[in-house]
Amino acid sequence: MEEQEGELSPSYEGVIKSANRSANWRERLEAVHALSQWNTGQVIEVLTRMMNNDPVYTVQEAAFRKLQELGEDVQMPARKQGERIKGTAKILIRIKKSLPQGHAFQEFKEKLQKMRSDVYDTYEGEKGAGFDEWLQETWASLRTR
Repeated sequence: MEEQEGELSPSYEGVIKSANRSANWRERLEAVHALSQWNTGQVIEVLTRMMNNDPVYTVQEAAFRKLQELGEDVQMPARKQGERIKGTAKILIRIKKSLPQGHAFQEFKEKLQKMRSDVYDTYEGEKGAGFDEWLQETWASLRTR
């Protein structure tokens, strides 16, 4: 794909925007794969940032592999332990407190997804198939009163 110096295609700009979508780990993962078609300094910077800082390890790992494919000498960051987003416990407690006492888990899950899609998305991406079980156990253990 040839482009003149300083001129980027609309699809390139769209992929860069997708790489920065904090509330959609799947879109960021797709962006990692799409970005590897361009071997530019900006792409290397974006992939490096994603490898080092994305809250979803699957995205970090994909960025690491694409950087390697692009010939970069990179080290895979260690998988972070604990909260993926700072203050998650407080966020979840606030959401639970905002619902009527005796609410169902599904109501909590839906409100979390609406109010804090970034938190929902990050943990869904990180927990994979175990997300619902993790969220339900977390919800049940939250003390609000």
